[in-house]
Amino acid sequence: MKKIITITLLLFLGFAKLCNAQFTQVELFYGLSKTDFTLYLSYPINEKNTLSIATLAFFQNFSKMENGQFDEVGVQPTLLWNINKSISIGPSIYYNSAAGYSERLSAKLTLKNSSLLFVIIPTFAHSEQTNASYAEVFAQFQYNIPIKENISLWFNGQFLTVWDKLKTHSRSFQQLRAGVSLYDHQFGMGVDFDQYGTDPLVKSSFGLYYRKTL
Repeated sequence: MKKIITITLLLFLGFAKLCNAQFTQVELFYGLSKTDFTLYLSYPINEKNTLSIATLAFFQNFSKMENGQFDEVGVQPTLLWNINKSISIGPSIYYNSAAGYSERLSAKLTLKNSSLLFVIIPTFAHSEQTNASYAEVFAQFQYNIPIKENISLWFNGQFLTVWDKLKTHSRSFQQLRAGVSLYDHQFGMGVDFDQYGTDPLVKSSFGLYYRKTL
């Protein structure tokens, strides 16, 4: 499994370089309870930048064997029609090692300026494993405070909630980061809160993170 994960991530990185990716971000979170690796890349596929492909790949591994059931690998390529600079919509195929394959339709709202980025992505999906529909909402914010040239403080957050058949809680998480960026290398402290199931089982992890935007 780990070899497959490594090969997959290397292929994504290589593909991003070949396509001159407009935006590529990698993050490693090493906590007391788990390790996360996340890769996100986005690049235009036509000259007018009205169409783009955004790909998310991640690997989550809990350190204790009794939490192995919560280990996850996910890959999701999305074709986006960029209606304008703030609004996009498009289909995707998502594979998750725990939940299998699903077909998805998402809308993406992006608000940003020099210091703040806010993204919200509502999604409607159909799971091949359960043959049922589900809905999710993902949100992200990034806020930076420049201190001097090439040095700034960063505050990041990612939030997800998933509801099976639009009424039963399945999965949620909250990921918070606070750190400093030195010459585009960002690192600091982080905390993850994960919830699983209808009567949510909560897992939390504190640790360190490193993020690089290419």
